[in-house]
Amino acid sequence: QVQLVESGGGLVQPGGSLRLSCAASGESLDHYDIAWFRQAPGKEREGLACISRGDSRTFYEDSAKGRFTISRGNAKNTVFLQMNSLKPDDTAVYYCATDLAGCRGEYDGWGQGTQVTVSS
Repeated sequence: QVQLVESGGGLVQPGGSLRLSCAASGESLDHYDIAWFRQAPGKEREGLACISRGDSRTFYEDSAKGRFTISRGNAKNTVFLQMNSLKPDDTAVYYCATDLAGCRGEYDGWGQGTQVTVSS
């Protein structure tokens, strides 16, 4: 089981951008489907995006389409989530995880998460 660490969150104004990073220490993520999800206080966990192993196909939930981009870094142990046009409703703790079900939302191995706050 690979253990992941999220980083890159922070406070950003509405309309701004952030790039989140997902890293694994000493292990390539190329062999895993990697997903990003988020959880806001009082709300259910919400899947955002997933990138498949091998061919790096990408999948997005409606809340992320057109604004978020998931990608793999040149270093094989990193996956990014580029978030643009951020809204206050995007405020949440963001997590990355391996997806054990082929990008169908069976998450495993997520870390402590990174807080994203969108506010003026």
